[in-house]
Amino acid sequence: MAFESLSDKLQNVFKSLRSKGRLTEADVKTALREVKLALLEADVSFKVVRQFIKSVQERAVGQDVMNGLNPGQMVIKIVNEELVSLMGSETTEIALRPGSEITVIMMAGLQGAGKTTTTAKIAGKLKSKGRKPLLAACDVYRPAAIKQLQINGEKQGVEVFSMGDKQNPVDIAKGAVEYAKSHGFNVVILDTAGRLHVDEDMMQELQNIKTALDVDQTLLVVDAMTGQDAVNVSDMFNQKIGIDGVILTKLDGDTRGGAALSIKATCGKPILFVGMGEKLSDLEQFYPDRMASRILGMGDVMSLIEKAQANIDEEKARDMEQKLKKAQFGFDDYLESMSQVKKMGGISSILSMMPGMGNKMPDIESAIDEKKMGRIEAIILSMTPQERSNPDVLNPSRKKRIAKGAGVDISEVNRLVKQFEQMRKMMKQLPGMMGGKGGKRGKFRLPF
Repeated sequence: MAFESLSDKLQNVFKSLRSKGRLTEADVKTALREVKLALLEADVSFKVVRQFIKSVQERAVGQDVMNGLNPGQMVIKIVNEELVSLMGSETTEIALRPGSEITVIMMAGLQGAGKTTTTAKIAGKLKSKGRKPLLAACDVYRPAAIKQLQINGEKQGVEVFSMGDKQNPVDIAKGAVEYAKSHGFNVVILDTAGRLHVDEDMMQELQNIKTALDVDQTLLVVDAMTGQDAVNVSDMFNQKIGIDGVILTKLDGDTRGGAALSIKATCGKPILFVGMGEKLSDLEQFYPDRMASRILGMGDVMSLIEKAQANIDEEKARDMEQKLKKAQFGFDDYLESMSQVKKMGGISSILSMMPGMGNKMPDIESAIDEKKMGRIEAIILSMTPQERSNPDVLNPSRKKRIAKGAGVDISEVNRLVKQFEQMRKMMKQLPGMMGGKGGKRGKFRLPF
């Protein structure tokens, strides 16, 4: 997961600060030296790191901090504020024209960054907000690009405008806007061609589209896993054609996350969204303050609340909560809760957003292997209704029968029962944090 290594390193640095009653200037400089190394290892631009450390140090060695009641926490607060500032301070939305006026959005990026999939994801986001988007297939070079957009558009319930792969992309873009005018669409999203690298032909084609049409927003899709290359690509596109924002993909992968911390400071353009998975729903609004909290191991409760509200069946969640309180939670409920958790990105994703869970994640992940969910389902479905509703009746002979029915070794059945007990204990600790969808802000309900 992005930032995992950086988050661990920073938490260790701040742990040493918290343990000190008073801080000296040397303490702060030593801590910031470690912060600097952690940021560089995360592939944050050297210039950005240097300015960041300078800003933090100037604030952290001031009299108010050094003589404060808890200087360690003050330094952490300053680092958090500077991280937020580095990533743009405020959340930036896609600028849309009012009412029925057509907003034209041009998507750009290199091949392999996930541009076509992201284009469909954006369309889905806008549709959910009451807009009527039209996707335009302007990539006439990459084999199957048009088909890929059509398949994703169909999944999102969004129409795709295509003139095939023999037409000029500029003509396709103009045709899409005319079609939108006559069919009541108020957003046109142009999926343009990518290249393996930035070249003049690519840039000229994008410039031609912007000359022929009144493009309202030019959004660049970059791959977070390319690190500083993502920052360089963003800067180059901005210089050549002008961009309005960046969408960072694959932030859920094995990436050090430096691009997210460098793009705004380097090219001056905000990150609008981050891709957190391959599913068409895996696109999150980028909140600098929430990302800073995640990096510093403070959790991201607001994003968790929003995920819960968007994906959880309120009635089922309330029913499960009552079962938990009465110790009646069984394997059928386990399957149902796992189904809803999967909709929210998985248990690891949920727990990673909870404050203080960062250091405990390896233990939790070893106890809950989400990759084996299919086999777990087979084991549970091999149980009788009585066994699923009352796991306490599971004796060795019953477990042997269940293992045979699921086609697994009995050790897997034993392991599942043990994991279930661990999960049940953990779930019992969560209801206190729950609340209804219509309740007070800051409360949420998990599917347990």
